[in-house]
Amino acid sequence: MRAATTPEPHAPNLVGVGTAVPPDSYTQHELLSTFGITDRKIRSAFLSGSIERRNLTLPPIGPDGTPGFETQGDLLRKHTETGLRMGREAVERCLADIGADVGDIGYLCCVTSTGFVTPGFSALLIKDLGIDPSCQRLDVVGMGCNAGLNGLNAVSGWASGHPGELALMVCVEACSAAYVFDGTMRSAIVNSLFGDGAAAVAVRAGSDAAERGPALLRFTSHIIPEAVGAMRYDWDDDHGKFSFYLDPEVPYVVGANAETAVARLLEGTGVRAGEIAHWVVHSGGKKVIDAVRVNLGLSRHDVRHTTGVLRDHGNLSSGSFLFSYERLRAEKVAAPGDLGVLMTMGPGSTLETALVRW
Repeated sequence: MRAATTPEPHAPNLVGVGTAVPPDSYTQHELLSTFGITDRKIRSAFLSGSIERRNLTLPPIGPDGTPGFETQGDLLRKHTETGLRMGREAVERCLADIGADVGDIGYLCCVTSTGFVTPGFSALLIKDLGIDPSCQRLDVVGMGCNAGLNGLNAVSGWASGHPGELALMVCVEACSAAYVFDGTMRSAIVNSLFGDGAAAVAVRAGSDAAERGPALLRFTSHIIPEAVGAMRYDWDDDHGKFSFYLDPEVPYVVGANAETAVARLLEGTGVRAGEIAHWVVHSGGKKVIDAVRVNLGLSRHDVRHTTGVLRDHGNLSSGSFLFSYERLRAEKVAAPGDLGVLMTMGPGSTLETALVRW
């Protein structure tokens, strides 16, 4: 094995994972019926994206039989309450996965893009779970779907400097707290795609062989400045709410830059893309996944968990790749020495990548 891909003795390892979603799950047809959507183009957006179900936190049904109107204040409360509930569950499952408890957590990084709250989820989870108040923490807010790897980079750095200590990252995305219902195609694209979910991952450097998961070898970032406005979350004066926008060209922009992003990740390692055994790619949407797959020369099998998560949950924003990683790990197909690539995409426009080795 090449030295560039051989982990250092105290390399940080992914040692545990846990995920959580709200209890209510809806098919795309059920959502169209619930919101009384009859426009043919909007219905097509819901039904042509390879999504079968999504877990969402919808508003109560009003007197007219449709979900009630939510103010920005209502949405922010949903972001906080739903996010805290999912985040707590994901952290607890992650800790149970490795036989640890909250007292073992030395560093907590919380990632979210579906609302703004101060203090952030790191402080709220420390209080809610009874984590040691001296736990070091970080909140990564507003970076979008790519942010899981941005947060993991920081967690990896902390773990490397504190061998034997446990670091956790939890991505908390109540995407239904970022919905606007106005009958436009702009809103329909967003409303047809995203689901609610949280995912936690545990990282430790210098783990014993029984606990050790894939080692985090390196991270790279590739930003596409000319597409800075292609994905954005900004204020909508007409509705008095924040609104997310996705440019129709996003899949093609991301796909066209995927090869460059991976080349930068593998530069100097002597590894070719064809030698990567496992691909954990963000479930950004059918067109995004297809564009990345075609541009990187991947098979449908390579992205089976990416498409599976999209099918069962929709786009879960920053935590999507951890849902896919959890499924890959459950297969138990990764062999010692196998190399993998983690890839997320989001506003910037940005592609984030990480190289791992089992």
